[in-house]
Amino acid sequence: MALLLASALLGGCETIHFYSQAATGQLKILAGRKPIDRLVSDEQTDAKLRRQLQWVQAIRSYAGAELNLPVGSAYSEFTQLEGEYALWNLVAAPEFSLSPKRWCYPIAGCASYRGYFDKADAEARAADMRAQGYDVYLGPVPAYSTLGWFDDPVLSSFVDWQPDRLAGLLFHELAHRRVYISGDTQFNESFATAVSRIALPQWRRRQGIPAPAVESVAQAQRVNGLMVTARKQLQEIYSSSLGDDAKREQKARTLRQLRHCYRELSRGWEHDEQFTKLVEKTNNATLALVSEYQSQVPAFMQLYKDSGSDWQAFYVAVEQLGAEAKDSRKAKLKELGKRAESAGITQTSSRKVTGPSLQSDTCMSAAN
Repeated sequence: MALLLASALLGGCETIHFYSQAATGQLKILAGRKPIDRLVSDEQTDAKLRRQLQWVQAIRSYAGAELNLPVGSAYSEFTQLEGEYALWNLVAAPEFSLSPKRWCYPIAGCASYRGYFDKADAEARAADMRAQGYDVYLGPVPAYSTLGWFDDPVLSSFVDWQPDRLAGLLFHELAHRRVYISGDTQFNESFATAVSRIALPQWRRRQGIPAPAVESVAQAQRVNGLMVTARKQLQEIYSSSLGDDAKREQKARTLRQLRHCYRELSRGWEHDEQFTKLVEKTNNATLALVSEYQSQVPAFMQLYKDSGSDWQAFYVAVEQLGAEAKDSRKAKLKELGKRAESAGITQTSSRKVTGPSLQSDTCMSAAN
């Protein structure tokens, strides 16, 4: 607390307010913790909550025993939040760039997002960034990791999730406790996402939970294909010699076509609200956010395979990679990504799907 406030004093009033709300919000969550073991054994605990907390207990045991993750006392307690979400994350990117703005913090280093426990504070800062010309994404955060500085509790914002989604989240957050490289959000989030993605199929089999429907996987692939295509087109626009007005016009046209093509592709889909919300609000900031969490995942999956599919060997390899200079580890991850693509690791379904395209009126390309 003292370190945060001392750092804030060096950064001005906005920084003081940010660290003050962060400390207050975090302490409130910690103060509201209740031991899960006690809640499960208490006859007064709601039956649905008890079932969900029992799932948490099983997931924690699996993460420690099978994934070699440092569970410790993390997620052994539960906090009922006053609001629907724990905090709100702000991501901002310049008008003609897909590289997000970075904020730096004591201890944790720099990151491409800024978290606010108070939604009004987040909205005010987002409005300020928009006024400065940034593309902005502001979204709710059901869970986050304090990287082992505290024993993070299970929060009411995600406790009711389906078991496999709950497991995926906890595997992701616990992975941050195992490996975290200061100042490299893309590395950290892609690594944690890869841990979750690799671990979930085996965990589902152990629990007798069916895999996601093939059609759902195919839909996700199509949406991801649209986002990747839009990102590539925007990168070409931003790196061109066009003037700002021309770049602005072509950027708007690309995003309009993205939304049009999504609407064409998703005709007849059920339960597509999550995709719709993502696509409709897509801008430089959302594309940057997706890239931070997804772009290096195939590379880490390839590294897991290179490590003999052994979790401990994989973590050691990730730590060694993280210890290298940033340019060096990026180059190695790029090479791992190429090998992953050649090996088909990026394909999550054996079914061939018709790939989306922003280049045609029908928004469709040949099957891939």
